[in-house]
Amino acid sequence: MSELGLYLHMPFCRQKCLYCDFSSYSGAEHLFVAYTAALCQQIAEQGGLLCKPTVDTVYVGGGTPSLLPVQLLEQVMSCLYTNFNIKNDAEISMEANPGTVTREQLVTLKAAGINRLSFGVQSFNNDLLARLGRIHKTADTLTALEYAYATGFNNISIDMMYGLPGQTVEGFARELEQAVAVNTSHISVYGLKLEEGTPFAAAYDRGSLKLPDEATEEAMYDRMVDFLPGRGLLRYEISNFARPGLECRHNMKYWQYQPYLGIGAAAHSFLNGERISNVTGIQEYISAIFEGRSPVVMREILTKDQSMAEYIFLALRTSQGLTLANFYQRFCVDFFRHFGNIFEKLQRQDLVETDSRRVWLTDRGMKFGNIVFSSFLPD
Repeated sequence: MSELGLYLHMPFCRQKCLYCDFSSYSGAEHLFVAYTAALCQQIAEQGGLLCKPTVDTVYVGGGTPSLLPVQLLEQVMSCLYTNFNIKNDAEISMEANPGTVTREQLVTLKAAGINRLSFGVQSFNNDLLARLGRIHKTADTLTALEYAYATGFNNISIDMMYGLPGQTVEGFARELEQAVAVNTSHISVYGLKLEEGTPFAAAYDRGSLKLPDEATEEAMYDRMVDFLPGRGLLRYEISNFARPGLECRHNMKYWQYQPYLGIGAAAHSFLNGERISNVTGIQEYISAIFEGRSPVVMREILTKDQSMAEYIFLALRTSQGLTLANFYQRFCVDFFRHFGNIFEKLQRQDLVETDSRRVWLTDRGMKFGNIVFSSFLPD
């Protein structure tokens, strides 16, 4: 097995954002201690089952992991180091909401092993933040970043969004300038998607949520891909930009089809060609662990056709694209012999390109990636 990536899910939020369909819950602070104990028990069990494997990336996501009391986060980190062989140079990331961190907390987290922070900024416009249901303001973002730099964190990512209600192209351009001005090493930028079951989706269906039109959203996208690389943040994946050498190594595992283990409620794993999902509810997860039952609710072994399709569109998400030799080595299939007709059709649409070594998305392909990805799905 390749060196393993670990994902730990912290399903707690102070307030659920209006667009969010992630597995996270507000008002569940009374479960902090029990959830941490269950998480540590699963960490110990999995570390034993896998014979204390070597881990080179850890990602603590949510939810809002920074909501947990720092002593509980320290407990989780200590448990990880006890039960897994965490490499000395491992990338250990934690998501944080700018409205939930203190300088003292960051000092403790850094000492516990966290060496990369990902702040859910989303916007530098207070009106837009309020419309999204975010609990922080721009001043909180700037303070959180100041604390992080002062604490010695030098690998910091921020999340941004575009296509928001009331957002303009010029306003988004100013936000990009502010994102670069705070000198972070990594920026993830996502277009707003209306997810079923969210307040935003319901408001849109009622006609009470007005979003930028398609042309405006496309102009925001174009501004992003033109602006960020010119400021030293190079695009290495459809939605991700980084200073050279500071790409998110954990997320690269997903796109490069490498193994990862998910621990916690709603966490997903990819091990030995099998996809595994845990139960989503916090209490259900805690009960399963403490009662000696598996928290797993789904296992799926992909067919070869499914695996090939998934491998292709994950690789094509990256600027590096799909390496033909790696594809053949994994599947014993010649890419062009198997997918030549699909590739030629996409190439005529200026969505993909190739040389003797690899296949990659063009700039147009990056913009319309879903057209490319769906083309490779088995019937």
